[in-house]
Amino acid sequence: MADVGRRRKRAFIGSFTAAGGPGIVAAAVQPDSGELTVLSSVNGLPDPSWLELAPGGGTLYAVSETAEGAVAAYSVAGDVPEPVGAPVPVGGNGPTHLGVFDGHVLTANYGSGSVTAVPVRPDGTLAPAASGVLEHTGSGPYTPRQQGPHAHQVQPDPSGRWAVSVDLGTDSVRVCDLRDGVPVLRREFPLRPGSGPRHLAFHPGGAYAYVVNELTPTVTVCAWDASEGALKALVEVPLLPGVPDGDAYPSGIVVSPDGRFVWAATRGEDVLSVLAVEGGGEGLRLVGTVPCGGHWPRALTEADGRLYVANERSGDVTWFAVDPATGLPRRTGSLRVPAASCVVLG
Repeated sequence: MADVGRRRKRAFIGSFTAAGGPGIVAAAVQPDSGELTVLSSVNGLPDPSWLELAPGGGTLYAVSETAEGAVAAYSVAGDVPEPVGAPVPVGGNGPTHLGVFDGHVLTANYGSGSVTAVPVRPDGTLAPAASGVLEHTGSGPYTPRQQGPHAHQVQPDPSGRWAVSVDLGTDSVRVCDLRDGVPVLRREFPLRPGSGPRHLAFHPGGAYAYVVNELTPTVTVCAWDASEGALKALVEVPLLPGVPDGDAYPSGIVVSPDGRFVWAATRGEDVLSVLAVEGGGEGLRLVGTVPCGGHWPRALTEADGRLYVANERSGDVTWFAVDPATGLPRRTGSLRVPAASCVVLG
């Protein structure tokens, strides 16, 4: 039975325990419908707001988005995530994201504006981070949110040569690699002042990247040169038709595996935007928006032709079937998860 459990598709959902969330939830994924059914939950790590599966899927990593800041590893061979080792401090405040890169888990520390590299042992457990911290510097024109750096996301590029971090506070994307386990800044690329970049997703072709901006409801199309680790902003595209009535705050962004569509979530408006990819990746066109199925969509992911959305304030994960011709999602179900923050499938 254990072998069957390891092979079947599962979802792992993060949540804010400080707001009543259950911690990390494991759910079974029904193959035909995409329906989620809770298998278990683990509540030992405060505010596990972002999760990532290691390559191969046997280990799940989670940040603890707290003032102290930590990252933890879990074995997911069974249906209950099992902690492997103690959480490791990241030397930064409020980590909001993580990525697996070059034998390390990298965390983006929003509160302190830094990126931390935590070594991964061969068995998937985490070693102390030691001095593996890259401090961001700079600010932006919107003083309520940009008085200093706020690293919001970090991930490897498709080539695996570079780690890319998105900083909301400095309106920039940084490219780094590791030297003796320490992140080293190689280049920094500015985006429009005051845009507040939050997350980035690469086109599957590897030559373009799309940056969703939190302080303005737009996405910036960028050219990406993996040979040089160079990013160049090309055009900024609106995520919403017309001007939003209030505070919009876009959050997550994903690209379809075939590279034909980009989806982005916008809080406040509570919608998912659908953008058609044009020119091989260099252009985006807004197709339309649909309701996110809840309130305050914090993150979204794509799997097997479906979208899954973590709605933080309504406390649920909703899933959508995607029309392969138009890219438009159609809501097909939901699972109650208080203070849901992200969902990953594997």
